[in-house]
Amino acid sequence: MSSLVAVCRVHTLRPDEGSVGATAIDKRPLDGSVRVRRIGLYGDVQADREYHGGYDQALYMVAEEEVDHWVGELGRDLPAGVFGENLRTRGVVVDDAVIGTRWRIGADVEVEVTGPRIPCATFARFLGEQRWVRRFAEHGRTGAYLRVVHTGDVSAGDAVQVVAVPDHGVGVAAWFTRKDPADARALLAADAAGDVRLAATVREDAEKAAAR
Repeated sequence: MSSLVAVCRVHTLRPDEGSVGATAIDKRPLDGSVRVRRIGLYGDVQADREYHGGYDQALYMVAEEEVDHWVGELGRDLPAGVFGENLRTRGVVVDDAVIGTRWRIGADVEVEVTGPRIPCATFARFLGEQRWVRRFAEHGRTGAYLRVVHTGDVSAGDAVQVVAVPDHGVGVAAWFTRKDPADARALLAADAAGDVRLAATVREDAEKAAAR
């Protein structure tokens, strides 16, 4: 069964060497249910709002199957929240999900895949692994950002069900790793037809890739 393993929210703001001086990447699992708002989980925050958060990055989802890969690679435990994720899943096709895919979580919440996570230096500092950004990016399976379509409450153990999948066929990991011009044109055409609503960053990258 496809389900949530954990729902995670910021535990504390931590000092960080980046330009903001602090980071909210330290997420920890929550007991019980938590409200999902259009802007994300109730009580969650982002320190660097220029690059994180907003309606198109309201939630960040990571598949436990991909975390298991890194457990093997790094030889250490990677508890829920350590990737800065809000939602950790089991049995959900996250990285190969078509951009614009919609899932229902629990009884009421509906979310839409908007694109891949872009790993940053803050992530590397928090995890404390050498060459982490490059290693994570080269693996190409970064998890997915989500837009909240319908609000409600979620908790660990909730079922995750596919509601709709767009026809353009461009998956999260494929877009992150290749940004193929043909995929870019497919994304832009789907956006123009109203089949998906591309996040601004994805649209910008698609316009650049389509022009190649």
